[in-house]
Amino acid sequence: MERAEKREFVTELNEVFKASGSVVVAHYAGATVAQMNDFRSKMRAAGGTVKVAKNRLAKIALQGTEAEGMSNLFKGQTLIAYSTDPITAPKVVMDFAKTNDKIIVLGGAMGTTTLNADAVKSLATLPSLDELRAKLLGMIQTPATRIAGVVAAPASQLARVFAAYAKKDEAA
Repeated sequence: MERAEKREFVTELNEVFKASGSVVVAHYAGATVAQMNDFRSKMRAAGGTVKVAKNRLAKIALQGTEAEGMSNLFKGQTLIAYSTDPITAPKVVMDFAKTNDKIIVLGGAMGTTTLNADAVKSLATLPSLDELRAKLLGMIQTPATRIAGVVAAPASQLARVFAAYAKKDEAA
């Protein structure tokens, strides 16, 4: 990499660290190219991105950002997974790490909070924003459905009683 390319890469990575909802740092030593391509495509489909960066350049890019506390994670062969949604990157990384033992989560950051591997794992278990919206909508709709059922129940019971009397009169 030439000096200008490095400068451009650091600037781009700095913007990523500032704009991302969450960043996950992981080791990928021993992962094949096919596995990495599969990982990148899964992350892209979920709305995130995976980058392999030189540790020195990543540490420089972290300076002046909220995620500066995670600079000690950049040792060895590391990759960076990030997304604007705080749940997406940790969820995809942890799902992929379950099936691939070459991906080892080191930690990450979410805003000003530096996360260790356990925090990333617990963040990955949270439902996504769309799932939360669906649950909330279901909770709002359920009482309305129950109220409609309770209001309609006496009328339907009256109708059954009238129908029973009508059948009784017809039989008589």
